[in-house]
Amino acid sequence: MTLDSSTAQDPACRIAFFIDDDPDVRAANAQTLELAGFDVRLFDGAEAALAQLDEHFPGVVISDLRMPDVDGRTLFQELRRRDPDIPVILITGHGDIHEAVELIHAGAYDFIAKPFPAERLVSSVHRALEQRSLVLDNRRLRDAARREDDELPLIGDSPVMVGLRASLRQLADADVDVLIEGETGVGKEVAARALHAWSKRRTRTFAVLNCAALPDGLLESELFGHEAAAFQGAVRRRIGRIEAAHSGTLFLDDIESMPLALQTRLLRVLEDRSVTPLGANVPRPIDFRVVAASKVDLGDLAARELFRSDLYFRLNVVRLRIPPLRERRADIVPLFGHFLTLAAQRFRRSPPAITRTIKARLFEHSWPGNARELRNFADRVVLKVPDAAEAEADSVESLPERVERYEASLIRDALRATDGDVRATLAKLAIPRKTFYDKIARHRIDLDSFRRG
Repeated sequence: MTLDSSTAQDPACRIAFFIDDDPDVRAANAQTLELAGFDVRLFDGAEAALAQLDEHFPGVVISDLRMPDVDGRTLFQELRRRDPDIPVILITGHGDIHEAVELIHAGAYDFIAKPFPAERLVSSVHRALEQRSLVLDNRRLRDAARREDDELPLIGDSPVMVGLRASLRQLADADVDVLIEGETGVGKEVAARALHAWSKRRTRTFAVLNCAALPDGLLESELFGHEAAAFQGAVRRRIGRIEAAHSGTLFLDDIESMPLALQTRLLRVLEDRSVTPLGANVPRPIDFRVVAASKVDLGDLAARELFRSDLYFRLNVVRLRIPPLRERRADIVPLFGHFLTLAAQRFRRSPPAITRTIKARLFEHSWPGNARELRNFADRVVLKVPDAAEAEADSVESLPERVERYEASLIRDALRATDGDVRATLAKLAIPRKTFYDKIARHRIDLDSFRRG
């Protein structure tokens, strides 16, 4: 049975290939897995299974270690060559445990020693499929990002940007944690993605967690994961971002917003390179790189005891700063040109000519929203929003009036990015709910206009 392309791209697939030369073992375990809701495909040998396995395979492979012709070790090695992220669970006899442990160190997902309870197999398959789903989702997002190009690319020929790109390439294959500091919109995540893409970890997961976007309770579960029944409402096990980043990169955005209690747990993870999900008793070793990003000086926060100093020093192995646009004005024109081209392609319009008014705004405006604000300006230029009036308004409005107009623009941008989700917008803007609604009323913003459907 061959998997078609639609099946291979379906993240909800629950496919398990079970390989064993003993028909009674195949039948018994097939029944166990089918009762647990898995789509089981049975094989009496590895060669038949290998004919249906490639990098698009959305499931898990379960194989006996000892088989005639192609054994479990050879199967595992061939799958590592095709796609090292396909999870392989090996079933072993007691005499083969040493070899199974050796294969775990080589990248096998799990091994189960005979005899084993049905729950042990079902639990391992559940976890493996969730991990595989995360890997395939990440690949699709990475492919989409590669096709669409970076929204905030590291474009610019200023000395600081040339130096930043050189530093990222130099650090890419050095297994050190990196701290990136810079204002909102300068491209901290883009720098982190470049570091990952240029490293030997490029084929593995780039896991992202915005520490300011989730309530404390959810943030802990998202970061560390949890076991089924670890707390009320935890119906099934969840793999946290740390575990999802195994062999890859974990990007922690807005880390200055992480609660102090979670900072303590994160410090332990960074020191031990292992994670213990909520409700678990045994730590799981994790090989990952951490790239943390902050809008503020973490050293200053640590000095004022608003951030754990020991975590700051643990993260601050290498610190990179991305300066705002106002400090590298030579990069504004080429970056704007790039955004203008992307906007013209997206809106299916011809790139407009750069007028004197546009040039004046590029050089005179301070761009407090940095590259993100510059991209929005490029969109307005392509859409032929009257920028002359905008530039004129800047010159005649008082400072409070200009601040008010810019504040309204930021709120609208946040609502647009979250499809009008108030909770997500509050997290993005980092303001109290009452303050938010006061500003909505003052700026006469219609929330319903930003909500889908």
